[in-house]
Amino acid sequence: MTDEDGSTTGAAPRRASAWMILAVVAAALLVCCCSAAVGLLISWAAGLFDGPT
Repeated sequence: MTDEDGSTTGAAPRRASAWMILAVVAAALLVCCCSAAVGLLISWAAGLFDGPT
C-alpha cells in the first residue's frame, strides 16, 4: 500500500513476519509428527505392541 505522497507503509514487514511465524509453526509440527512416528516405530520394533504372552 502507498500513502498519498507515494511512500510505502509498513505492511510488507508485517507480512514477512507472518510468513516467518507460519514457517516456524509448520517446522514445529513437522518435528513433532516425525518424532512421534519414530517413537511409535521404535516401540513397535521393541515389541511393546505385542499382546501379553
